[in-house]
Amino acid sequence: MRSVKQELRQNLLQRLNDRGPLFEGLIGYGETVMPQIINAILSRHNFILLGLRGQAKSRILRSLTELLDPVIPIVAGSEVNDSPFAPISKYARQLLAEAGDDTPIAWVDRSSRYVEKLATPDVTIADIIGDVDPIKAARGGHVLADELTMHYGMLPRANRGIFALNELPDLAGKVQVGLFNIMQEGDVQIKGYPVRLVLDVMLCFTANPEDYTARGKIITPLKDRIGSEITTHYPETVELGMEITAQEAWTARHGRCVRIPDFMAELIERIAFEARTDKRVDKRSGVSQRLPITVMENVVSNAERRAVTTGEVEIVPRIADVYGALPAITGKLELEYEGEIVGGQAIARELIRRAADETFRGRAGGAITDEIVMWFDAGGALQVTDDVAAGVAVRGFEAVPGLVDLVELVALAKPGDTAVTAAACELVLESLVARRKISRTDGGSYGRALEEKRRRPGQDYFGGLSA
Repeated sequence: MRSVKQELRQNLLQRLNDRGPLFEGLIGYGETVMPQIINAILSRHNFILLGLRGQAKSRILRSLTELLDPVIPIVAGSEVNDSPFAPISKYARQLLAEAGDDTPIAWVDRSSRYVEKLATPDVTIADIIGDVDPIKAARGGHVLADELTMHYGMLPRANRGIFALNELPDLAGKVQVGLFNIMQEGDVQIKGYPVRLVLDVMLCFTANPEDYTARGKIITPLKDRIGSEITTHYPETVELGMEITAQEAWTARHGRCVRIPDFMAELIERIAFEARTDKRVDKRSGVSQRLPITVMENVVSNAERRAVTTGEVEIVPRIADVYGALPAITGKLELEYEGEIVGGQAIARELIRRAADETFRGRAGGAITDEIVMWFDAGGALQVTDDVAAGVAVRGFEAVPGLVDLVELVALAKPGDTAVTAAACELVLESLVARRKISRTDGGSYGRALEEKRRRPGQDYFGGLSA
């Protein structure tokens, strides 16, 4: 009978030989992470994924079940998925001895062979491995040292399957020793009673690199027994990030067609990329890929609300909707001390503007905007809110000389496409705000650029005189 690691290895080799897809829905890891995972499985290693939050670590582990057999036979009633050919529990051995070929058999599908646990400091040996159950002992008339009195934990119940433990460094050292004993010796002591469990299980872990390397919470013997250490990462390009967000974000809304301009999808993705390079955002915590996903969903919802109230037939997001999605941004950012002083809302608005500028530069970097800037410098002002229909917004943008012509000239919008034209005009204005050529209030009012206030000699940051 083959072990679960041999099963994973042989099924993986078959997929590689058939040139079939290995894991569905994992984007951006084809040349980096996936080859390392393949090597770990082919080597029959237990492995750990190191990565910041929102890097699909848990999704990778859950995808491993695709390499398991569709179903396997177990001794019916077994808590640890005992094989009829090589039982490990006393219950199954006794049943086989008594019933022989008449032993009842049950079948377990691949999804039931995956067990996942989030490690926290309060997780105990009883949770992971098991504990003595006095009620079982009393009802069965067994002594406490009898294996039949044991209440199995999550790891034994994952026998002949995959056991995934998220955030391994948060697990107490005592429990880590228990894991080490299972991996190395196949036994463990529970309440002082030695219990031998020759488990057949693939062990997979995840951890934050900061916790794993800097705080040193993983005991050395356990770390040494983990066969492969694989580092995950965020999308390496905006295009890959956009593909992930398009796959994961819920944007289909009943009753109205949703049309997301490609420059809006890029802008939303660039918010995360800008945040990952901002010195005021905590690099150790990272900026999750869930940020652009939730922002996209909020943006579409804000545009949906506008479409319902104005009677528009389709939902087309604009920059004003991105500002309406601020709660989806601020909740995903862990700030450094300097960022806490500035405030999450202010940083989020700045990230939106920087993302808009990068998006506009990438699509129309050489565009001449002097006429637009001069109009605002001459006292022109424009109020843009997220609750007006696209046609009304475009009529307001037509008052700005050259604005609508510019977005059509650089192919941000096609002539006559009112909804996309409104979004593209806002993109141009946001780019100019980012360059400080014009200004924008939190209420959505565009006007001339604000003069930068410079400190006089001896003046502190708050306008007073320093001592």
